[in-house]
Parts: sequence; structure tokens; C-alpha cells
Amino acid sequence: MPENKDNLCPSCGIVKDEKAVAAALYTCPSCGWHYRMEPAQRLLYIADEGSFEEFGSEIASLNPIEFSGYEEKIKSAAEKTSMKEAVITGFCSINGRRALIALMSFSFMGGSMGSVVGEKISRAMRLGAAKKLPVIIYTTSGGARMQEGIFSLMQMVKTSSAASELDEAAVPYFVVLCDPTTGGVTASFAMLGDVIMAEPGALIGFAGPRVIEGTIRQKLPEGFQRAEFQEKKGFVDMIVKRSEQKETLAKLIDLHTRPERV
Repeated sequence: MPENKDNLCPSCGIVKDEKAVAAALYTCPSCGWHYRMEPAQRLLYIADEGSFEEFGSEIASLNPIEFSGYEEKIKSAAEKTSMKEAVITGFCSINGRRALIALMSFSFMGGSMGSVVGEKISRAMRLGAAKKLPVIIYTTSGGARMQEGIFSLMQMVKTSSAASELDEAAVPYFVVLCDPTTGGVTASFAMLGDVIMAEPGALIGFAGPRVIEGTIRQKLPEGFQRAEFQEKKGFVDMIVKRSEQKETLAKLIDLHTRPERV
């Protein structure tokens, strides 16, 4: 009887041992393939124990263009993920360094960026600028949320404007691109970090490979839009494994934070 493909590592093909994968920060113990993660799982290895303080959880989605069935989709996604929206934001400590962090969930309507996602991320950036705290964002998204029409597209401008406030305030902004990061998120705040990291093998781009191939009618290069390809082309500064992300972020905060004068 053939193995269930869902139970095999998509990279090396070995049988997926759920306990071993979880113990390895949801990576394949054999080849290092990075599976997708949820924000709550990420916080366990990024933030110092007990340091995360969420804010913005009271912001709720409306239905600005009265899209049929949108409220039901939001409710279904909330029940599936135990989240109110596709991003959570809060304060945390990373090896003792205070920071603001936002973590997106692809499981919540494909990590699509609607008004609430844009608002929460913008608030995190502006709060970081006001409090002089580094901002870290873990991105994963299929792009704009079509159920909100133009209101979704407006979030690209809003988040980009908030990122510029961080720059003006000389506050460091770090992005970790996770699988997948595409569409309007890539075209806005995901590519505006002072340092742009990516997880190994993450799909990073605007349109998907199939859409591009269908448009240009050409076969794309091997590994096109994967993190390793994007690093070679200069779109990504570094690729960092999960086991090294906390230490890397702590070092980056130190390198980009001006020491206080005595």
C-alpha cells in the first residue's frame, strides 16, 4: 500500500514523524525542510518565556463592501486557528532585548491582508517608532484580501507609510519571510526592512510561478522565487534556520541599536 503523500516530507520523502518534527521546531529532522508554523508555535522559540504581551486583539474585521459570506469566512477561520485575525502583535523580549513583534498566520484565510491586518501591523510600527523599540515581523501571506476590495489594497500604502516612520525615527525594523510571502504583503512592508531574512525554502514573490509562466509563456528557472534564489538575486539579505533565528535577531538588535550615553 503506497504511503500517504501528506505524511511524507516534501523535500526528502521520508515518513513524517510528528513528534520529531515538532521537537525540531517543525522542521524535517532528516533534511531540514521547514514546515509552516503558527504564531503561537513561533513565540515559543523566539520570545523569552513569559515575556509576550499581546496588544491590538480588540480590533475586529467588518465587511466594508458587504461581500456575501465574508462574516462566515472570518468566523470559520477564527474557529480553525483560535485567532481573531491573520496576525498577532505584541511586546516581547528576545534574549533580554525588548522588541515589538508581529506574526502572521497563513492558516487564517491564507494570511490575506485586510483592514485589520494592515491596521495592526501599522500600529506596531508606529508604537515601535514612539517607544524606540525594534520591530520584527514574521510574514506569510497570499496577498490582499479580495473580500475587502479597495480597502485591502489601501493597506499596502498604510503599512509602507508606517515603515517610513520607523526609518525617520532611526528604529530598526527586521523582517523574516516565511513560506509563502506573496502578493501585496511582498509589494509593501515585507520588503522594507532594514534587514530582510528568510526561512530556508520559503516561496517569496509577487505573483505565483504558475501565473508568471502563463503570462510570459516561458519555463521558469529551477527554484525560482524560493528563498535561496531570492538571496542570490539580492532580494533577501540572509537565510536563517529556525534554530538560529532567536540568536540572530538578538545580535541584529544589538548591532542596530544605538547605545545610551552615560
